[in-house]
Amino acid sequence: MLDLKFVRTNPDVVRQALVNKGVDVDLDRILALDVERRQIIAEVEQLKAKRNDVSKQVGILKKQGQDASAIIAEMGSIGDRIKELDDRGREVEEELQELMYTLPNVPSPEAPVGRTDADNVEVLRNGTPRQFAFPVKAHWDLGTALDGLDFERAGKVTGARFTIIKGGIARLSRALVNFFINHHLENGYREVLPPVIVNTASYYGSGQFPKFKEDVFTLKDTDYYLSSTAEVPLVNMHRDEIIDAKLMPIKYVGYSGCFRSEAGAAGRDTRGLIRQHYFEKVEMVQFTRPEESNQALEDIVGSAEAILQKLGLPYRKLLMCTGDMGFGQYKKFDLEVWMPSYERYVEISSCSNMSDFQARRANIRFRSETGKPEFVHTLNGSGLAVGRTLAAVIENHQNEDGTITVPEALRPYTGCDIIKD
Repeated sequence: MLDLKFVRTNPDVVRQALVNKGVDVDLDRILALDVERRQIIAEVEQLKAKRNDVSKQVGILKKQGQDASAIIAEMGSIGDRIKELDDRGREVEEELQELMYTLPNVPSPEAPVGRTDADNVEVLRNGTPRQFAFPVKAHWDLGTALDGLDFERAGKVTGARFTIIKGGIARLSRALVNFFINHHLENGYREVLPPVIVNTASYYGSGQFPKFKEDVFTLKDTDYYLSSTAEVPLVNMHRDEIIDAKLMPIKYVGYSGCFRSEAGAAGRDTRGLIRQHYFEKVEMVQFTRPEESNQALEDIVGSAEAILQKLGLPYRKLLMCTGDMGFGQYKKFDLEVWMPSYERYVEISSCSNMSDFQARRANIRFRSETGKPEFVHTLNGSGLAVGRTLAAVIENHQNEDGTITVPEALRPYTGCDIIKD
């Protein structure tokens, strides 16, 4: 959430951010409501002061034995006006709050201005895609042949875009989770196993509501939702708290299942493991001082990149443009892994500096040396998406006989160097 004072004093900056992010919000309505809200507050304060003065006059007149009925009637009309203004003030506050929730974060000056993924800037490429001496197979074909990916039975048990993972591929998937977490622990993160059910306040606090509410699974007749990413519970762990500055940066790594309806995603990478309704992910979240958040973003991206390097997966790093970076992001990098069957790079990690956008929504602050509470900066990054990494390992390390070579970094976790059943 943006600071209302910032919006009021920098309307042109906010208006340009709306254009750059491709978001349609009635900023003029927000500014008008802000003016009305402040006018109401000022008038109520004046009326309350006048009512206090009149009340004193009533007391004086009564002591003097004089008729105070006219002044008492005036007090009544003042009270009626205050009530009228209070009622209107609540309406204005409610509408203003809802509209403020729809304002996106103002992007960093370093973010390229653009509308689509074609405007993202490639920062680097690491690794050379493998040249295969045999016809490349897609991960869903390889996994099915090994009886490790069972889409048919998952469809029977649940429905489309769910997968049952079995045998050696299930062991490989579990190895990835352990490898990811241990890697991040070595980089100073603290492991958290968060709940996968969260409440409305948590989704508002992390910025997914109200904009992305249609992408979330709701638990009927409750205030609960299935979590779309561990970012949501990890960020909200400190909602309405003042963090001890000595503890920052706070670095969490959380593993969880993630649930997304993927509304509007029909036809886009829906075959295989790339775009599922349920998937697993290891997520990094940091809470930092404002002046440290840009470096923290580099730390998060670097930790995710190191995993891809250790797994021998070619990838590229993109600086995301304003129109493709997301609603709450201040600055964002994506990592895309090479998928041989697709003959292109596919997103495997998004790493974002949210600045104080989430902290304002969730009221997460720290007390600076001045003693004044300030909003922290929050950051998050996939480290990594398990299903997509599993697909990338299967495809990039496939063998002609249909087996999968286990990357050396994973062998202590799998207990084998080849997945063949």
